[in-house]
Amino acid sequence: QVELVESGGGLVQPGGSLRLSCAASAIISLDYYAFGWFRQAPGKEREEVSCIASTGGTTKYSDSVKGRFTISRDNADNKVYLHMNNLKPEDTAVYYCAAVVYGLGCPSYSQYEYWGQGTQVTVSS
Repeated sequence: QVELVESGGGLVQPGGSLRLSCAASAIISLDYYAFGWFRQAPGKEREEVSCIASTGGTTKYSDSVKGRFTISRDNADNKVYLHMNNLKPEDTAVYYCAAVVYGLGCPSYSQYEYWGQGTQVTVSS
């Protein structure tokens, strides 16, 4: 059973930065997995923030975070990261990591098979 554990969330002031980590256990090799970061704010639906293809060559960002967030992966360490800069109050949400064995490109929301429990990010002064 694949387990994903997010970490790195917390309280940060507007304009600040955080780095979220997603540690994947029980995966022999991340090479075949695409990963996504999603977030859900209170009273809102879960939305995709970013994804990275299994090859790492394709990344995608929502318009709301483009230019501020960067997704990366370290297959040797079995981790995926979300670097978040210039954080805004509207970025406040629970952030989730998801994964699925996938070929080229990024999966759709319904195709993700494994999900973490989430980490809270709060942007406030």
